Amino acid sequence: MSVIAPPSPVKDKNYDLITVLQKSLENAWRMGTYIEDAERNGDRELAQWFRRIQENDLKAGEQGRRMLADRLTGES
Repeated sequence: MSVIAPPSPVKDKNYDLITVLQKSLENAWRMGTYIEDAERNGDRELAQWFRRIQENDLKAGEQGRRMLADRLTGES
């Protein structure tokens, strides 16, 4: 059974960018816990997989942060 999120309350590209940026960084933070759990249970393969996800989310977060800064500076 899948859960469908309600539509965005704001139809704005910057709002969408901020939302994805927040979700990427939140997921990167969450991966830290999952990495610790996997390592505590001796599952190096799973810990490494979580690290790759974390790296991708951090990269996306940094790209999104730069993009948002450029957009907000350009709108001033």
